Amino acid sequence: MRWFVAKIVYQIICGSGNHMPQFDEQLRLISAETKQEAAQKARAIGQQEQYAFRNQKQELVEWKFINVPELFTLDQLSDGMELYSRIEEPSDATAYVAWLQMKSAQLQESRAFEVNY
Repeated sequence: MRWFVAKIVYQIICGSGNHMPQFDEQLRLISAETKQEAAQKARAIGQQEQYAFRNQKQELVEWKFINVPELFTLDQLSDGMELYSRIEEPSDATAYVAWLQMKSAQLQESRAFEVNY
């Protein structure tokens, strides 16, 4: 068996869809013999894990599977290896950096909580 990283993309649609388009890009670790088998498994996961629910306003919220646009072979697993890279081009760099710092602080706080309890 070989290891692959697959990007599975879902479109998030709330109500009638009259909102800023949203997409959830997930990186999934896939075990398969071939790249074709890994792609099939990733698409099957995407299909199986799309779902819908009602929010507080009773609007339908859907995670609609789009496809698997990227699939990378991992020749070997090693500590610290790069699994994926993406260039982000935000309209407001200051807000983007502030958001990243906030997310990092939340991660550090949750780790501190786990260690203490």
